[in-house]
Amino acid sequence: MIVVNLDVMMAKRKMSLTELSEKVGLTMANLSILKTGKAKAVRFATLEELCKTLDCQPGDILEYRKEEVK
Repeated sequence: MIVVNLDVMMAKRKMSLTELSEKVGLTMANLSILKTGKAKAVRFATLEELCKTLDCQPGDILEYRKEEVK
């Protein structure tokens, strides 16, 4: 599964959802959907803006984890 660590990067950069929304040009609702991992897709342009604004790499925001077999 893909885990979104946007909240972790925002905390490291001491940036609020409102501030990130304004700098990246996404609505707070769309950022919130992404932050909670409910997004079905992310445009590369959006990922690029997030990385530029948060001064990070895509792998700092998105992480792959193997799903555990139950």
